Order: sequence, then structure tokens, then C-alpha cells
Amino acid sequence: MLGATMVTNDGVFAGSIPKLYETYLVPLIFEPYAADLVERLRTRSVNRLLEVAAGTGVVTRALASGLTDEVEIVATDLNQAMIDQASAVGTKRAVEWRQADALQLPFPDGTFDAVVCQFGVMFLPDKVRGFSEARRVLKPGGVFVFNVWDRIAENEFADAVATAVESVFPDDPPRFLARTPYGYHDRRAIERDLADAGFVAPPQITTVAARSRATSPRIPAIAFCQGTPLRNEIESRGAARLGEATDVAAEAIARRFGPGVVDGKIQAQVVTVDR
Repeated sequence: MLGATMVTNDGVFAGSIPKLYETYLVPLIFEPYAADLVERLRTRSVNRLLEVAAGTGVVTRALASGLTDEVEIVATDLNQAMIDQASAVGTKRAVEWRQADALQLPFPDGTFDAVVCQFGVMFLPDKVRGFSEARRVLKPGGVFVFNVWDRIAENEFADAVATAVESVFPDDPPRFLARTPYGYHDRRAIERDLADAGFVAPPQITTVAARSRATSPRIPAIAFCQGTPLRNEIESRGAARLGEATDVAAEAIARRFGPGVVDGKIQAQVVTVDR
């Protein structure tokens, strides 16, 4: 779910991850924020829109359904496997799917009225460059809208899974969740990076809390352990230990949230900045 060349495995969404990501993680934590981004664009004058780090298309589907048919949507991701999964699920109307690196967008200057990114900028190894590319392809007066997860302690299922998996590997704990998807939430850092990328207008940053629900504790355990690059970290410590780590995570969620239907807090920062 990203759009930039990575220097670690944090951005590798390949193998069985895209399917598990779409099946488990998307309904668990992404759908409320996709709807939120669409609502923020409804009042804008948008004819052509670019989505970066589209992942398996949860925002793309919301955009295609929630914006008028006159809005042209181009959806990109660095990982072809994620694009393939997104296009297989499909959208209400036609969109252009394209593999692209967010640090080197293959579009001319001033091409789009809006650039959208849901939970992808955290993965960019050079955030200033990624933001600069978003600014470059925006028309004057265009808008860049993106969201990032708040600190992991504000996202209860992710926090529980991270702690549980660390207990499985106490000598070399996987840190993917806290390091990357939940590691870029400081408002001053975001404001600084946007300014360094050339955005003059101050960004509007809003904290948005929601609820994450699943029919059993095992669903969030599978979602995070097997449907994200946390899986890569676990398997690098022993390919046969993925099931063990998933089981321990499910048990931890059951202890904290109960053995049946589970309900946890999720929280993000939503950023809007004008070109």
C-alpha cells in the first residue's frame, strides 16, 4: 500500500499479503477513513484526481462511488500485486489503474486538481520528496489530502498485536507496526515536511477517531500478522513461526477485548493542504 522505492521490507506487499490485506485489514480499519476522505473532497472543484499508494483500492472504490462520474480518477501504487488485487475487486465505474512510484510520479506538472493518499505517506523513505511530487503534479489551487495513523497506543488492536508478537521474539522483536504504519504522527514533523516540500499554505490537521470491530479476536490477529509486512518480519525469524505469532496475538486480543465480537479504538490524523 505505498508508492515509493523502499530501503527495507516495510513496503513489500506481495505473495499472499494483498489478498489477506483486502479480506481482513480493509474492513477492520480502513473503510471509515476512506469515507472521510471522500467527504472532504465533495465540496472541492475536482475534474482530475490522482490517488497514490492506492493499495487494494478501498479509497478508490469510495471515490468512484462518492464523487460524480465527471471526476477522472487515476489510482497508483508501487506494488503491482496490490494494483492487481484492486483491479480484480473493481470499482463502480472505470478508473485508470497504474503502477507508479510516489517519489517519481510519471505525470506532467499541474496535471491534477487533487492528490489523495490514504495511510501511505508513512511508508515513503523520503517524505519531503514524496510531498514535493504531489505538489508538482497539482494544479495551482489544487489540494493534497492524506491521512496517517496516530500513535500506536491510540490504535488498540494494532497495539495489542505488536505487544503480543514482541513476546514471541523477546530477543529480536519485530517493530514494523510501531516503526512504520504508526510511526509518522507528529504534527510538527508533518508541517515541517510539507513546508520543505514547497507547500506555502499551512496544512489543516484534524484528529479523527473511529471504532474497529470484528466477529472474533482472530480476525485482527490475522489482519496484522499475515496481511501486512509484519508477516515479512515474523517469517524472517522463522518461516514456521507465523502461525504461532498469529495465535499469540489472537489470545492477547481475546484477553483484552473478550472472546467473541471485539471492538477497539482506532485514531488517525487527516491532513489537508492547498497548492
